[in-house]
Amino acid sequence: MPNFIIKTHRKDTAYSKPHLFILNKGMNSGKPQKEQFTNSFVVIFEKEEDCESLFFVAYSLWQTKFWHPFLIGSVIPFLRLPDFKKEFNPQASLMMLEHEQHLKNVAALKLLEKKEKQYKEDMMLINDIRKAILYRYCRK
Repeated sequence: MPNFIIKTHRKDTAYSKPHLFILNKGMNSGKPQKEQFTNSFVVIFEKEEDCESLFFVAYSLWQTKFWHPFLIGSVIPFLRLPDFKKEFNPQASLMMLEHEQHLKNVAALKLLEKKEKQYKEDMMLINDIRKAILYRYCRK
């Protein structure tokens, strides 16, 4: 299991080690991202491979709405740092227990992410071509 430090992110703080940000406010609490969020936790790692591996664990927990039972607050729900620390490490350990399966899942998620990006680019090109054809059609 990789070693990491979890703490609250402070605006304009630069991190020299590999890291990822976890959103802690709103219904998307638990969402991981490489770029900083305004309201987020930062998870700092020693090695880049650990960061990449746990990014997909955090992504899986967010997609399955694992953090919803831990949200508190009546108007804007948020995730508390102690709750996140208490639940993230055991859940990540459990998900990474079978290392071979974990690596296969990460590879599959990376492939899906790449295909999704390619699909979005293709859709943008199709829309641009559609606009060009309609523009030429309307100019006659």
